[in-house]
Formats: sequence, C-alpha cells, structure tokens
Amino acid sequence: MTVTTLPAPRTAPPAHAATPGGALSLAHMSPREAWEFCASLAETPLLPDAYRKQPASVLWAMEYGRALGLDVVTTITTIHVIKGKPTQSADLMLGRARSAGHRVRIKSERTRCVVSVQRADDPDDETSVEWTLDDAVTARLCEMRDGRPYARDQKNQPTAWEKYPRAMLRARAIAEAVRIACPEVLHGAIYTPEEMGAVVDQEGQPVIVERADAPQMTTATVVQSTPNTPPATAPQQERRDYLAEALATADAEALAAIRAAAVADGAPEHYLAALDDIRTAHAAETVEDVRRLYDERKAQGETAEQLARLAHIGGNKPAARPRNEEPTGPAPHSVSDAVAAEPTAPAAVPDAERAAVEAENRLRLAASRANLPTLDADFERVYGLPIEQATAQQLNAFAERIEAAGGAQ
Repeated sequence: MTVTTLPAPRTAPPAHAATPGGALSLAHMSPREAWEFCASLAETPLLPDAYRKQPASVLWAMEYGRALGLDVVTTITTIHVIKGKPTQSADLMLGRARSAGHRVRIKSERTRCVVSVQRADDPDDETSVEWTLDDAVTARLCEMRDGRPYARDQKNQPTAWEKYPRAMLRARAIAEAVRIACPEVLHGAIYTPEEMGAVVDQEGQPVIVERADAPQMTTATVVQSTPNTPPATAPQQERRDYLAEALATADAEALAAIRAAAVADGAPEHYLAALDDIRTAHAAETVEDVRRLYDERKAQGETAEQLARLAHIGGNKPAARPRNEEPTGPAPHSVSDAVAAEPTAPAAVPDAERAAVEAENRLRLAASRANLPTLDADFERVYGLPIEQATAQQLNAFAERIEAAGGAQ
C-alpha cells in the first residue's frame, strides 16, 4: 500500500477535528475549515476521477458520508454520484447491512450467486435473491457466446460482465437483496454505480464517470436494458433521441433512416434492438401482433419506458380504441390497458376500473422517470398486495411519494 501525504490546508483544522477513532470528520470543523480541507483533498491524484479538482463534490460527498456515519476515506472510495444520484458499492451495502445486525449469507458460483438476508429484528423474515447468467442475459447486460458471457462497450472493449461475471453476479444479488430486506441501511443511495449505467471494474468502482473539467471524455455507457437516453456522442454534438424519433413516425423509409443514423452514431446492440422492436410494432397490421410483441418483451424483462412505447403504438392500431376517442393521461403502460375497450366504447368501462387504470399508468410512468426497477416489489411490500389488485387511491398515493422524491420530470 502506498501512503501519500496530502497538501496542508491554508488553515489547519483544530486537533479535535478527528473522531475518537482517529478518522477524519467534518463534525467539528467550521464551514471555512471544511471547505479548505476539501479544496486540499481535491488536489490529490489518489481520489476517484469524479472528485479530483472538484472540492464542492468532495464536500457534498463527505457531508453525505457523515450522515451515514462513514469516515472520509470510506466515503470517497465507496460513494459515487452517477447521473446526479448517490450510489454505493455492493460491498458497502453488504457492510452496512451486517453492521446493522442483519445476517447476510452469500453463495457465489461461476454462473450464479444466491444472497440471503435475515433481519435482526425479525429472524423469521428471510429474503433470498438469486442472480444467474440467464438473468443477466434477460436483462440485456450481456450475451452468451460459446458458453461464455459477452458484453462490449461502444469501443468494442470487454466490460466487467465479460471479464468478471462472478463478481458482477455477486454485486447484483447483494444490491437487490439488501434493497428488499433492509432498505433503511441505504439512506437513499439504493443503487450501485453499475445499476445506474456506469462502467465499473471488478470491485464495482466506476471506471469512467462524467467530469465537469474533462469535456473530452466520453460519457460512460453500460450494456443494460433499453436506456432512457440516446447513445453518447461527441460532447460538441447534440444528442438525438432515436427512440423518440422512431416512435413519432410509422413511415418505413424514415424508420430505416433513423436506424442507420443510430448505427453510424455508435449505438449499442440493445439500443438498436429497441429501435427494431418499434419498427416491428409500427409495421404490425393489428393490435394483436403488437400485443404479442409486448408480452414477449415484458417476459424478457424489458424496461417500463420501452414497454410504454410499444403500448402507445398498439393503442393506435385498428380496433385498439374507437376512432373518435382522444387519448388522455400518460402513454399506456401495457397493451392490455390500451386495448381494454376493443371494440367497446369507453362508457362501458366502470369508473372505478378506469380510475385504477389511469392511476397505474401514472405510477409506472413516475417509476420509469425515477429509474425505479423494483416498483412492483416495493409496492407490494408497502401495501401487502400487487399493483394489479390495488385501488386507484393507493396507486396515486404511491405515485405521489415517488414524484415528491424527484421522480417527476
């Protein structure tokens, strides 16, 4: 291990600025002392890339870590801000769960990992989560070629899913198990950097992150289910949302041109697959064809936003709804919602059922915007019943909680 002495701040913190255990903390620093300390710390090349020459980011991270009871070194090396949201490494999630007294057991193999969490306050409550390579393929995190995982970035370089599949399965299983069993230990940082789209190494640390002082660096992209934003392009070039463009037109030639432009822009395979599904849905003659495509993609773990795109296309097919009916509210989140009135007029649907459908649309749209992939499990844990059986009042209440937390855009 190499130890590097940090440059001394212009005004040294008082001797009591350290915690009883000797770890640095902001708890006893004045605002000026804290800022000068962070400014000095930001100059060291030992910091993760996101914090170098970014004293404000260092200060924010340290304050967040202090709220979690973490020392400076642990905070800087395990808390990362990805797309404006704090994330934790899977190992930090594991450590916090065990520090809280919860019992965590991990069984890791080459192609699968099982994580079981037994709550300290309820030993009979045990959560078990399994992640396999089949799950990773379904989530479009990687492919299987010659019996081995295959996942490449935009430069055709192997990602962690190809090089360290065992470690990635372990990280995914830990993060999901802790989120479900004891979310209170996460204090809002409920995702790992990799889950938020960062390219990570074997330890789950971001390899490339967005930097305000390094515009020449390309934004990181990970092989994941359909992204919410178009693929990265050069910083000076305006990004095109090819998925939105494809959704807006049913013209075959225009769709082919959009796909060709996405290919030229370096779009990854999963993004092109989403474009192909939109083209297929536009080309379908009946709503039943779109329904089948929707059901197939839902079973494969497609994202809520992509499912909503397919539902929107299906809702405009012949017999999906009366021609004189104007769509209301957000885009339908399932094809069954979009075609529920085939060919029955809207008045035939009971008011309570219509309200529940609209509330579910609102809830799923809010969850999609908040990047909340565990919506169904979270809702059932809170209300004790699946979303499909909930009332409009319960659905709207949960949607309001997500929107209040920053899900609405």
